[in-house]
Formats: sequence, C-alpha cells, structure tokens
Amino acid sequence: MPHLLPYAIATMTPAALLGAASLWGGVWAVAAVLAITVVVFFLDKLSVEVTPGEADGHRLSEVLGGVHFVLLGLAVWSMGQPLALPDKVLIVAGCGLYFGQISNSNAHELIHRKARWPFRLGAACYTSMFFGHHTSAHRLVHHVHAATDQDPASARLGEGFWSYLPRTWIGSFQAGLQAERRRRPERPGRPDGAWPQPYRWYVGGAVVTLAAAIALAGWPGLIGFVAIALYAQVQLMLSDYVQHYGLRRALRGDGRIEPMGPQHSWNTPHWYSSAMMLNAPRHSDHHLHPAKPFPTLGLDAETMPMLPRPLPVMAVVALVPPLWRRLMDHRAKRWQARTGDAALAAE
Repeated sequence: MPHLLPYAIATMTPAALLGAASLWGGVWAVAAVLAITVVVFFLDKLSVEVTPGEADGHRLSEVLGGVHFVLLGLAVWSMGQPLALPDKVLIVAGCGLYFGQISNSNAHELIHRKARWPFRLGAACYTSMFFGHHTSAHRLVHHVHAATDQDPASARLGEGFWSYLPRTWIGSFQAGLQAERRRRPERPGRPDGAWPQPYRWYVGGAVVTLAAAIALAGWPGLIGFVAIALYAQVQLMLSDYVQHYGLRRALRGDGRIEPMGPQHSWNTPHWYSSAMMLNAPRHSDHHLHPAKPFPTLGLDAETMPMLPRPLPVMAVVALVPPLWRRLMDHRAKRWQARTGDAALAAE
C-alpha cells in the first residue's frame, strides 16, 4: 500500500461524509459521526502495520488545511438550512470531533513547518477555532517546558481533566502571550505593547470568523459555529491531557531539569487512529524531533510509555476522572520510578 494512502483515507473519509451531511443531512450525518468514532474503534483492532517511511506528507497537510475551511463553511451554512434538528446536532458533533482530532493534528503539523505560508495556514486553522494562541504556546512554551510544572499543557499526576481544562486554556493563553512579548519587545516605530502582533491576529481572526458565520447563516450559524469551536477545543485539550499525564522530567543534581526524553510522552501503536491523527499518537518521537514530518515518526515500546487503548478511547476515559486515575496513575508512577524520579513516583 502506498505509504501516504492510509493517512489520506483516514483523514479524507470523515471530511467527505461531513460535507455530504452538511448538504443533505439524513443518513450522511449518521455515517459521518460513525466514521470518526465507531469505525475508528474497530479498525484499530485490526493488525495492520504502518511503518515510518520517507514521504514528507507536506502536500497532504496543505490539502487538509484547505479542507478545514471548506468543511467549516459548509457546516456553518448548514445550520441555516431546513435540515432536521438531529441532523444539525450530528453535524456539530462530527465537525467538533473532526476539527479537534484531525484538523488539530494537521494544524500542529503545519505550525512546525519552516516555510511561511504553511505555517500561516496552520495558525489560521487554530484561529478559526478560537484557539490561535496555541500556535505560540505550543511552539514557544510546550516544546520548551513539556513534562514540567512550567508547561500549562502538561497534566499533573492526580489532576482530573475538568480541573485541567480551565487551567490549561488560561495558562497557555498567558504563557504564549508572555513568550511572544519576550520575542518581540516594544521598540520605537513598532509599539506591540501588551498585545504582540501574533495575538492581534489570533483575536482579530476569531472576530472575523464570527462575522463570517453570521453572514453565512445568521444566528443559527453563529450558534452552531461556537458549539463546533468549543467542542473542538475540548478535543484538542483532551489530546494534550492524555499525552503527558503524570510524566515529569526529573531535577538533576546540578539543579537543572533533565532534557526531554522518549519517556516523557504517552504514545499508542494503533494504526488507524494514528493515521487519522497524522501520527500525533507517536508523541515521543515528535518531541524529540519537532520538525520531523508525520509519516517518518516512529515508536519504541521499550523506551516510550504506551497507553493501554487508542488515543481517542483514552480521551473518552479521561472525561471520567475516577476511571482515568484507576487506569493511568499506577502506569505513570511505574514510568516515573523506571526513569529515576522515585520521589515523584511516591507522591
């Protein structure tokens, strides 16, 4: 099978079904939600190996960036059409899942690109979901401080998702803003002041997107769009929560934090959800090599912590904190002990 084919099938199939759902509703809306939930669950159970390859995946990422805006426009437009209410609810749910899992993973890929216009495309995807600050916070804060208390996106051992949710949203917004201020100090002739230019784009872009939603479908379009964006944000923050939960970099004898290693991120080997999320579940390799194209990311079960279920399933489990802690706390402690942070493992 051509190396990029699994990624194209897994990402484009739900997009096509959601587009059809937005146009015609009915069975298409049901099929779209099933394609990104139940179908993924069962396909992950098949023993199919997608090994790292040499393809860079750049063209697919750019196409998916365009698909994001086409699908977003269709979904918002559909809110103003005479579709049945259950169809509209399914469209909102399906698009929230798609943008939070697939578009999020793709935008993440794009903002790590060095070329200017793919980077801006990724930033625009996040901005259209009211999450533009993630562009700054992810690159300038998360990749520097992941698996430490200085990173708002790294969940602490014992921290439930519903406590993590407001902390990471507010903390990431503030930390990204501070990082951009340090990069862009105010100078004569360029008064960035309290709001550096990227944050002006993030906020301004969100306002423009809101106005576009109203223009496309009036108040129903606005309500549907806000619901999609908020649900997508929850999906995105669930991914961050799951992928670093309870793992911490140790304090070395010289007082410095140990470097980021393969043991500081959770991973999954499940083939279809990994293809759908452009190998975001191969998270350790990404942190070790942030610029590495998604098809080339690898796994090593000996050195990288593995989740017991696929990432989308673990995200659902995380919504129930007692169940999540029962499943994950002993695993996180075992990895901390294994990697030498015995003090944290004993907490």
